[in-house]
Amino acid sequence: MAIQKGDFIKLNYTGRFEDGRIFDTTDEELAKQEEIFNPRGLYGGDVVIVGAGHTIEGLDEDLEGKEAGYSGTVSIPPEKAFGPSNPKLVETVSITKLPDRNVHPGMPVEIDGRRGVVSRVIGRRVTVDYNSPLAGKTVTYEYAIEKLLEDDVEKIQGLLALYTGIRDMEVEIADGVAKINVPTGLTFNQRWLMAKNRVASELFKYAGLKEVQLIEKLTAEAEVPAPAEPEVKAEPEAEEEPSESQE
Repeated sequence: MAIQKGDFIKLNYTGRFEDGRIFDTTDEELAKQEEIFNPRGLYGGDVVIVGAGHTIEGLDEDLEGKEAGYSGTVSIPPEKAFGPSNPKLVETVSITKLPDRNVHPGMPVEIDGRRGVVSRVIGRRVTVDYNSPLAGKTVTYEYAIEKLLEDDVEKIQGLLALYTGIRDMEVEIADGVAKINVPTGLTFNQRWLMAKNRVASELFKYAGLKEVQLIEKLTAEAEVPAPAEPEVKAEPEAEEEPSESQE
């Protein structure tokens, strides 16, 4: 059966730059070998909804029409990958702005809380690129569609894992209502607080559910983190233009 928009699939992939360097993979051993392993990452394949924006546009489009078990490679230009490089995020500053004056092209730096990479050094002037390292790059993805998910519980667990990094959360479904038992650790997790409404919306749209119940349980033994102290600044600061970034 051909993969269509709205299908839940399990996807394994490896992303490379044009020079062959790997920047992302679902293969844990390969990530360690390439020194890009993230101990908080979830390896072994992602469950994604085709057409829901869970992958970059070029890869998402290439999935359509394929079948479970397919494996292949796709080359993706910047406009359908991580976007073009923004010239407004390339700035030239005095070398005195840097704590380390022994700078060179390719050196990562942080200036006024913004992270960038030195692209050029001329005398005492340094050009810093604050774009994402992935911006403006043509990338290649080797990928395999491991399976097309049919079971509703498996779909929900896969989507939850994509957003939380936790596999096999406890889920029950009856009469279009999904009951999701949220682990205590997620109750105070900022990533989860921001993602849970989107998770519910996608389950309504793509899994045909009419209600999602998020059940959060606290016990006497559970450690409840103290509320964070508000940050106090001596004087207001203008917000910097955020740079693009990837996980």
